[in-house]
Amino acid sequence: MSLEEKLAQLVGFWEKGDGEAVAPLQGEFEVTQTLDEATRHGLGHLTRVYGTRPVEPAERARWLWERQRRLVRETRLGIPALVHEECLTGLAAWRAATFPTPLAWGAAFDPELVAEMGEAIGTSMRQLGIHQGLAPVLDVIRDPRWGRVEECISEDPYLVGTLGTSFVLGLQSAGVHATLKHFVGYSASEAGRNFGPVQAGPREVADVLLLPFEMAVLDGGARSVMHSYSEIDGVPVAADPDLLTGLLRDRWGFDGTLVADYFGVAFLHLLHHVAKDLGEAAGQALAAGVDIELPTGDAYLGPLAAAVEAGTVEESLVDRAVFRALHQKAELGLLEGDVEPEPPTSIDLDSLEHRRIASRLAEESVVLVSNDGTLPLAGPARVAVVGPNADRVEALFGGYSFINHVLSHHPGVEHGIEVQTVRAALEDELVGSEIVHAAGCAVDDDDTSGLAAARAAAEGADVAVVVVGDQAGLFGRGTVGEGSDRDDLDLPGVQRALVDAVLATGTPVVLVLVTGRPYAIDWALDRCSAVVQTFFPGEEGAAAIAGVLSGRVNPSGRLPVSLPRSAGAQPYTYLHPVLGGDTDVTNLSSLPARPFGHGLSYTTFAHEGLAVDAGAGTSGPIRARVRVTNTGDRAGEDVVQLYGRDVVASVTRPVAQLLGYRRVRLEPGEAVVVEFVVPPARLAFTDRRGERVVEPGELRLWVGPSCAEPETEASVDLAGAVHRVGIADERWTSTSLR
Repeated sequence: MSLEEKLAQLVGFWEKGDGEAVAPLQGEFEVTQTLDEATRHGLGHLTRVYGTRPVEPAERARWLWERQRRLVRETRLGIPALVHEECLTGLAAWRAATFPTPLAWGAAFDPELVAEMGEAIGTSMRQLGIHQGLAPVLDVIRDPRWGRVEECISEDPYLVGTLGTSFVLGLQSAGVHATLKHFVGYSASEAGRNFGPVQAGPREVADVLLLPFEMAVLDGGARSVMHSYSEIDGVPVAADPDLLTGLLRDRWGFDGTLVADYFGVAFLHLLHHVAKDLGEAAGQALAAGVDIELPTGDAYLGPLAAAVEAGTVEESLVDRAVFRALHQKAELGLLEGDVEPEPPTSIDLDSLEHRRIASRLAEESVVLVSNDGTLPLAGPARVAVVGPNADRVEALFGGYSFINHVLSHHPGVEHGIEVQTVRAALEDELVGSEIVHAAGCAVDDDDTSGLAAARAAAEGADVAVVVVGDQAGLFGRGTVGEGSDRDDLDLPGVQRALVDAVLATGTPVVLVLVTGRPYAIDWALDRCSAVVQTFFPGEEGAAAIAGVLSGRVNPSGRLPVSLPRSAGAQPYTYLHPVLGGDTDVTNLSSLPARPFGHGLSYTTFAHEGLAVDAGAGTSGPIRARVRVTNTGDRAGEDVVQLYGRDVVASVTRPVAQLLGYRRVRLEPGEAVVVEFVVPPARLAFTDRRGERVVEPGELRLWVGPSCAEPETEASVDLAGAVHRVGIADERWTSTSLR
């Protein structure tokens, strides 16, 4: 291979267009070549063939097949391009199914269902000739002010790891390579600012931020990883060989491709200022272990070629990356000498199966935060449905959905999928009830002129459903999303005033939050008759919300992130040591309004008789059994949560840590025993010498309705010597029912 042919395999090509800003500083990078010019020597990746603008899927699939045929037949090496797309909440393409956002996955606590979703997404992608999906996001939430919280799963690394790995397994079972992002530290930026510096210590990085990636690589077999834009303690991750090679490849044994986040190589020069020009940036990234530059070859083409020819970058580094890129293409069947089969002429990207999965996941993710008995609604004659998110399709989707990510740049183009609003779903759900509607206000402006109409609608109603929350958008075009960070956690705009105005009527208020982050709504928990939290629940989300309000669906979602009391208490995580919570040595409270794992139901569950066996000591699993009974009068699903605390350790430890969980469905009066087998790795932490260990001593365990509510407890003493945990150790807590 010539140098030009090698470099061509390490870059993407993106026909990104004008005015369609879907990546940071996208406008700073000009497209200087046509696709024909860019593919003279071959091409590594075709970037977002379907996900840049609305195109008919079947027509585009035919175009792609013909383009790949040209690469095979008209270039010297005859190697097709690898096609990648975003797929965080479903394939980001026009007319494709759009599932709940990852925070909703976290609220559902259902890894099997997430795997089903991943497989369904992957099947659609393969139909279209797509090989790699840029998901899942495995960043652990550290500060809800960060805009990309809506792309994340949870503040608990084990929940992130199990659900994220399940997505990987599902997607890759369909023949599409998953891409883990953003490796690593991105979510721990200062003050929740996008791209902000990360000052996390090595213990936080190892025990919290890296754990989900470790699980997805070692247990999920993920075939690609994307570096984060972050710097950690002054070193940009994209130029850090200790992380990208020493840890990821040498220690974990990862042998897939490492791709750049969009323009991330160039940012070493333009934003981080650790490289004097793009050629030096390319050399640093390549040496660190970044194989593929996405979305285009701004640094890995001309600048890198010049650096290699000048002798400042060794060509052996190029060869290493090319080998990995071609190895991935071989795995995908792209080196077999011919193009893939012709695509079908008709493609259904939003089938009944997609809808079934989307509906079930949306229903499982709805969290009933508080309820004075008003819910489920008992045949109200007149219902006021008010709020800026009550009658907007866009309110149901995250920032990486096609509707909000791309169609926002194409006003007038139809959504491409059937989506009900909450108002429409309630009209279908509450047959016999009169529905009156008033928006009241927009999501994020200071116009209060609509409050009077909302108040009037509520005054004549039996109950008012107030639907508030976010609009996802990038770089300040929304209230949440990439580059849409906040310096407070109040409801955006005048939505608080809207809720206050409706409450002042005396009509019972059901507050429904449709958001991409948790907000500080402690003021509403005692004043509203009920509070329902949803996280961008997707194309079937409105029906799920309506079903919970009517009682057709018994809510079973649990908070995947603590519900904050104030922005001033951030960053906060339930995984804090003693002095990270409320103590007598400070006058300020960090106590959340509702804790991680909280969620109510229309039935009740009792957790009793926790029994623990730790006979194998520090080097063996802990077996815990608990009896769970549905003590109410209707069937329901409980998320059984096992927590633990290392009472005394060589370093400070969290006051609570999720050790395992299991979703169970029980009929009224039915009981089941849930058994957890907790491997040593679930108890491990980084000690003072930087080693992952399990130490002997007292371990307290409990099961309850949240991390902060022990309902049944047990303590054991772990005997034996300090046990060192390695990558060969089991990481998943297994569960069984009897």
